[in-house]
Amino acid sequence: MGELFSRRIAGYGVSLPMYRVLAALCEMRDQRLGDLAAMTTVEVSTLSRLVGEMKTKGLLSRRRSADNGRTVVINLTVKGRELAEELMPLAQHFEKVAVHHVPAEDVSRLKALLSAVYSNLDAIEPELEAFAPRARGRSPR
Repeated sequence: MGELFSRRIAGYGVSLPMYRVLAALCEMRDQRLGDLAAMTTVEVSTLSRLVGEMKTKGLLSRRRSADNGRTVVINLTVKGRELAEELMPLAQHFEKVAVHHVPAEDVSRLKALLSAVYSNLDAIEPELEAFAPRARGRSPR
């Protein structure tokens, strides 16, 4: 589905990860990079570059938080919000087609299961971090 949707939105000059950022920021404003990464399932380092590219395209803004001057918050620009609002019905159509003839309770269960699997995979992160120094030729701490 992601591959098909990526092909569909390519003409808008955005990728699937960009769309995820647009949709996430439509849902919740004033996002920090780490929180946005969690919402979009995009790695922070990748997301940082992506946010920069989207800012250059005029889709996002970054500013210092009024509450904490060290924190940068990310928001949609008017152009970004308009694009998100144009693309969201396309995403909804793709989901509708994907679950056509699947009972609603099965769709709900599938979403819950996929969410649980994704959350369970968070347990792998510490393992990866433990092995990262070894991969660079150093022994773990």
